[in-house]
Amino acid sequence: MMLPVLAVVAGLILLMWSAERFVDGAASTSSHLGLSPLLIGMLVIGFGTSAPELVVSVIAAAQGNPGLALGNAYGSNIVNIGLILGLVALISPLAVHSSMIRRELPVLGGVTLLSALLLLGGVLGRFEGGLLLLVLVAFIGFSIWQALKAPEDAMTADTEQDIASHPMSLRAGLLWTAFGLLLLVVSSRLLVWGAVSIAQSFGVSDLIIGLTVVAVGTSLPELASSISALRRGEHDLVLGNVVGSNLFNTLGVVGLAALITPIEVAREVLLRDWTLMMAMTVLMTVFALGWRNRAGRINRLEGGALLAMYLAYTGFMISLVMQGGTV
Repeated sequence: MMLPVLAVVAGLILLMWSAERFVDGAASTSSHLGLSPLLIGMLVIGFGTSAPELVVSVIAAAQGNPGLALGNAYGSNIVNIGLILGLVALISPLAVHSSMIRRELPVLGGVTLLSALLLLGGVLGRFEGGLLLLVLVAFIGFSIWQALKAPEDAMTADTEQDIASHPMSLRAGLLWTAFGLLLLVVSSRLLVWGAVSIAQSFGVSDLIIGLTVVAVGTSLPELASSISALRRGEHDLVLGNVVGSNLFNTLGVVGLAALITPIEVAREVLLRDWTLMMAMTVLMTVFALGWRNRAGRINRLEGGALLAMYLAYTGFMISLVMQGGTV
């Protein structure tokens, strides 16, 4: 048992470090190649912080643990909104200025609803996985068109400041991108092996391990980048990281995992995990877009509410494990 625990701890540490190097390198490389700051913020940084979820889920699906892949994706979405966004807003209220993020939030809600329709059949097969990936490609194409149409956005300045805080030459950016990606794969394999071994030892399903331990671990890059952005006052980049990551998790991570290996979906996933994920997404959207003539702003009370939902969910999942639950 000691070896799998050490593998999980080492995997999480390496995963967080390599993900930060990968995102910094990719953002710097994209900047040197002339990609606009808005697209770097939306696609490279927003989606790039989901690289751990993608690699872990692909490896889990390829090794015959699709439940871990699905749990990792949905659990990370819950962590992103409840723990990361809730905690950051509790530290400092987040003002929302980016029109791009305002457009992405309803899209995230629609994508989350689509995922529920696909879950109803009890199996996410290759067709459903391909459909999710097609929607992701369409969204990326739409985002690029919007960025080219209106390149100036509140998130543009945030991204420029973020890139300036990690100056790199083109060569260094390419090297860190490649090295970060290599370490991501190695640390993910280590993490998946340790997590599956622990799950088997305690008789807990890989879904629950994915929703809890692995989800928190693969979301550490989002937490680190969000706290870093908060220190620099880049509020739109904080929310952009969460929204971009959740979109990529729901479409890209789950879609690719299902394309590799069909995923059997227990009824509890829809009633428990998806329902909480959807509720958090709706609340985040309402808070960020504003209501009752109030400008978009996630204050400490709202951040505390999101964090409380996450803590209650985590407490419930721990109680399931203590009772010997397998779903």
